[in-house]
Amino acid sequence: MTKLSRRRFCITGLALAGAAPFAAALPAAAQTLKGGTLRVGVLYELANYDPQQLSTVNFHVIKNLYDSLIEYTPEGKPEPSLATNWTIAPDKTSVTLTLREGVSFHSGNPFKADSVLATLQKGADPKRGKNVFSTMAIVKDWSAPDERTVTINFKAPVPDRQILDLLQFLIPIDPKGIDTVETVPAGTGAYTLVSRAVGQGLTLKANPKYWREKQPLAQDLVFTVFSEDAAASAALESGAVDIVYNGSSRSAVRLKDAGFQVFSGPGQLVQVFRINSTRGPFRNKSFRQAFNYLMDRASILRVGYAGMGKVVALPWAPASPAFDESYTRTYAYDLDKAKKLIAASGLSADAMKGWKILVDGSNEASVTISQVVQGSLAKVGIPVELDMRQGAEYVTALLGGDFDATFGAVGNVQKFPTRVTTNSIYRTAGNPILKDPHPHPDYVAAIARVDGAAGGEAEVKAAYDNLNRVLVDEAFGIPTNSYDVGLIVASEKIGGVTLDIDNLFVARTIGFK
Repeated sequence: MTKLSRRRFCITGLALAGAAPFAAALPAAAQTLKGGTLRVGVLYELANYDPQQLSTVNFHVIKNLYDSLIEYTPEGKPEPSLATNWTIAPDKTSVTLTLREGVSFHSGNPFKADSVLATLQKGADPKRGKNVFSTMAIVKDWSAPDERTVTINFKAPVPDRQILDLLQFLIPIDPKGIDTVETVPAGTGAYTLVSRAVGQGLTLKANPKYWREKQPLAQDLVFTVFSEDAAASAALESGAVDIVYNGSSRSAVRLKDAGFQVFSGPGQLVQVFRINSTRGPFRNKSFRQAFNYLMDRASILRVGYAGMGKVVALPWAPASPAFDESYTRTYAYDLDKAKKLIAASGLSADAMKGWKILVDGSNEASVTISQVVQGSLAKVGIPVELDMRQGAEYVTALLGGDFDATFGAVGNVQKFPTRVTTNSIYRTAGNPILKDPHPHPDYVAAIARVDGAAGGEAEVKAAYDNLNRVLVDEAFGIPTNSYDVGLIVASEKIGGVTLDIDNLFVARTIGFK
């Protein structure tokens, strides 16, 4: 393996739907960056400090408090991080890791094999594993012959990329802090927690014993939570913050035109109309299937995301090996087809009423795209109300499955296809919305088939095709479009922005020109 690259990646975003190209930062070698206090505006309150809860609301802290075993470059090339080397067995039934020496957790405890074992144990626990749990389905067991070596064994041969995705997703947690990690961070990352004011923000400081040479640059990292995208943008324009992270595409386009830098990474999300198929009329498959045609995806992309993204009918970004453009055409907006499926459901007009669309009222895109769907439903004679909730109240309902239907983005959609199961609506077990036993066994079987497709190209493609057919047939999630998440809009004095494969915010390389 090569040594860990310390390059800082900055790419120019594409000009989509008439938007001007996003600006790229100067190459890192051409910059002399200084430290100081980096002030970042975010739009969501943190849920918790558990790195195994890879929710959008936690994206701004995960890679600042923690490190992964390996990292991907924005192009998808694996590089060492807390694991300096990895060897995949010829039969693809195991991987052996060599762990980095001289690394400590924020508590002062040394990073060793026991840290990885404890993290694997948590990830494999359906009650504690959160987004990692489904990814661990391929793992049989693990062992550590010494303090610097860990071997992970798989239940069957596993494709190389799926193994690498697992390693990139595993973020070691201090074993002594694993039971309290939701409230007290327990990582090895470039920053440590100073304080948090719920609903207002949090302050981090540079880890003086961080293992990456000459990082982090900024000594203090201050996050401020804004309840509205417009307020965050105004703070950037006034100089009250240096960066806005994870703001809207519309604001990014406007601020780019006003002279601010905009950085767009490779980790697109896919917006999905999540359906709780255990409630009301959604228990009826034909009724759910009608929503494949009720989504005016072009309008949703235009009004919600300034046209920046791609219309999709499957939960994959275009970079996914399971992406299939034909589904977008087959399941295009068609009210006549929707009406036929509604009629086939056999549900009475009264039975189709009485449910609501949960809406993140603090997110302009969420409000506008929910209104588009509300309008389409009215055209087929189904009146529906919008249940507006703000901030933490919405997040709690979303993650707890307390809704009939709602829009919620899903990530990991540019990686190995079964990584989609890290998202709550697509989990095959421990699903907080659909519960156990999973009400869609054909979907669970389709995921297992993809996981087991380590043979030739024909076997792999057949598994992907089967999964796609099952997804649209079961219709508990209706994808509408891909879009940029984790957009970084920065003042002109900022340099050294690192783009993460998942578009998580990485502050350690950022400094001031």
